[in-house]
Amino acid sequence: MAFSERLRSISVIDAAAAIVALVAVGGVLWSPKLSNTVARATGAIKPVEVTVDVRNTSAADPDQFIAEALQSGRTSLVIRNQPAGSVQLIRVDDIRRQLASVLPDGSVVMADDPNREIQGMLDARFVLQGDATVTSSGVVMAGTKLKVGIPVELEGRFYRVNGIVSGVSLQ
Repeated sequence: MAFSERLRSISVIDAAAAIVALVAVGGVLWSPKLSNTVARATGAIKPVEVTVDVRNTSAADPDQFIAEALQSGRTSLVIRNQPAGSVQLIRVDDIRRQLASVLPDGSVVMADDPNREIQGMLDARFVLQGDATVTSSGVVMAGTKLKVGIPVELEGRFYRVNGIVSGVSLQ
């Protein structure tokens, strides 16, 4: 009898407050930050180095573009139109095409493709470092499997370029 009398004394406001408190506790327990912390502690999240090739992208001054990207030190990664967070930009390698010409004496002369300067074309390899979950089927970053050949977007303060993942390696 005492328990039923106590249930009758609980008002609707008290019940609503209890439900809100339970939802808040549930949100804290299932938050992504907590699950990331647990995954990092168990070793499921590891640092990963990703290389992204950006080819034939128009840029007024490709060298200045690369310098500004490196100065910021970070870039946002978008995988299959899903934001994957911010990753550290380690370096940007020049992968512009080389032209080869065979001279009459049989020697080969290599020269940079002049179209980069004339047309303002950017051919670069962005080397990125971020944290990802390593599973038996591969590397998962922000809930998306990251494999060679997947199209991605790199986004910074002054740029947004499309590229293709050309390498994934565990640190």
